[in-house]
Amino acid sequence: MKARVQWSNILVFVGLIAMLVGVIDPLEGSLIILLGSGLVALGAFLGKSRYRKLLGWSFALVVVGMGALWGLSAVGGLGGSTGRSMWWALLLLPYPVGWIMGLVGVILRLIESYRARAR
Repeated sequence: MKARVQWSNILVFVGLIAMLVGVIDPLEGSLIILLGSGLVALGAFLGKSRYRKLLGWSFALVVVGMGALWGLSAVGGLGGSTGRSMWWALLLLPYPVGWIMGLVGVILRLIESYRARAR
């Protein structure tokens, strides 16, 4: 059981680093953010954290938003001569919302882990 908790903490920490590194370039870094978000969700699941549902939803939002980001990029983007209004950018909203939820979830998960270790 102790090894499972250690792996959980390692996955959460590595996922947090990946989520922060990926933000440097949100388009090309989206794959790194996706990987980091997945590692964080997996770490929370393995550690049986009470925040695993929050982190699971965060991962799902990142996946949906990233799919919209890559899809819109593949068809030429938004505005200008593309013929798509800027309102299509609302499809991208799950990506930053999921990323922020993931950061909040990671912080809560790390606090939970620290308090459990202090007991």
